[in-house]
Amino acid sequence: MRELDRFASGLIGSVLGVVVLLAAVAAGIWLFYCPCERTPGVWLHGTEIAEPVGDWTFANDVPLCQIQVRAGVLPHAINLNCMSAEGRLYLSCAQCEGKTWSTAALANPAARLRLGASVYPVTLTRIDDAAELDEAWRAREQKLGRDPDRPREAGWWSFRAESRR
Repeated sequence: MRELDRFASGLIGSVLGVVVLLAAVAAGIWLFYCPCERTPGVWLHGTEIAEPVGDWTFANDVPLCQIQVRAGVLPHAINLNCMSAEGRLYLSCAQCEGKTWSTAALANPAARLRLGASVYPVTLTRIDDAAELDEAWRAREQKLGRDPDRPREAGWWSFRAESRR
């Protein structure tokens, strides 16, 4: 019976060890690789670009942007649509009220933005002006290959991103 107890004890310890190892690997992937699809991440990695950007038109060549905001103890990073209009950069969000990233951006507008392999320090400003919201909406629709004259959806927010100096 003692041998069976030792065997069971060793087996349980081994299984727990494997579970802990797999959890650590998954956490490492999440911390250093994501945001992934709709799963948020923590830190954005890439080449830091300190020089201010005056014309963000190149953002229209990147399918998705990634934004990192301060939301609690750890940063919060997600994938989202970004688009440029007249050289200005906009980040869009449908049904944005109460989302972690938008709430954090309103509380602390300092953020980091990744376009491709480059990371830019930016300041986010929520757009309230209807004309500027329409401009950002048209740029979004055009970037996504849709009709830019389609009316802006209710609950759609946009933030202007500007280089932090």
